[in-house]
Amino acid sequence: MHVLVLGGTTEARRLAEALADAPAGGRRVRVTSSLAGRVAAPRLPPGEVRVGGFGGAGGLAEWLREHRVDALVDATHPFAATMSRNAAEAAAQVHVPLLALRRPGWVARDGDRWHSAGTLAEAAGLLPALGARVFLTTGRMGLAAFAGADLDALWFLVRSVDAPEPPGPARMHVLLDRGPFTLDGEREVIRRHRIDVLVTKDSGGDATAPKLTAAREAGIPVVVVRRPPVPEGVPVAATPEEAVAWLRGRP
Repeated sequence: MHVLVLGGTTEARRLAEALADAPAGGRRVRVTSSLAGRVAAPRLPPGEVRVGGFGGAGGLAEWLREHRVDALVDATHPFAATMSRNAAEAAAQVHVPLLALRRPGWVARDGDRWHSAGTLAEAAGLLPALGARVFLTTGRMGLAAFAGADLDALWFLVRSVDAPEPPGPARMHVLLDRGPFTLDGEREVIRRHRIDVLVTKDSGGDATAPKLTAAREAGIPVVVVRRPPVPEGVPVAATPEEAVAWLRGRP
């Protein structure tokens, strides 16, 4: 049974590990993990690994056909909307079962001061009324949304795994780091840089959640960018264990 995992997330790596340790349905499983190649030194999962794009839905469909893939798991980042659409189109073209593996989104708690935004541009538009020193944790892609002249008075602390490329905020300090992050560490970042507003994507999971607790404790507002929906008709698993159970049910 050949399973292609569109990965790059902790859940994708855990799924590859689970399939290597306990094959689905007692059958031998060949796992290929596909990474986008946007991170310079990714943590590689067990099994076969390919790096780079497929060339759109058509290219992915051809890859599925050529490599005789029996099941496709979209375990990309919740905000990788283009890849998810391509996966849905490709799976439909070649009639390969598709599952989306998505960690649950975050839920606001008492004391949180969350402001919802549909896009990075919408998030940027909220900032002038919320604070002057911004902790931007949306990654290195999409920084152009925060490069407008109306934001030049704001100061941004941008955290990402790899160094971002321009354009970006006019006043910006880059913090290169990779999660998981600790609560004490997030408290220190907010204190040391005098952060008064946090911007994040609703990535879910535990690895980057401590910043939300630190923001709640500090009483600062948080702009949360909503995740795009999973393509219509695609079943969703919340954990790697659920994904393994789904694979065991494949004929």
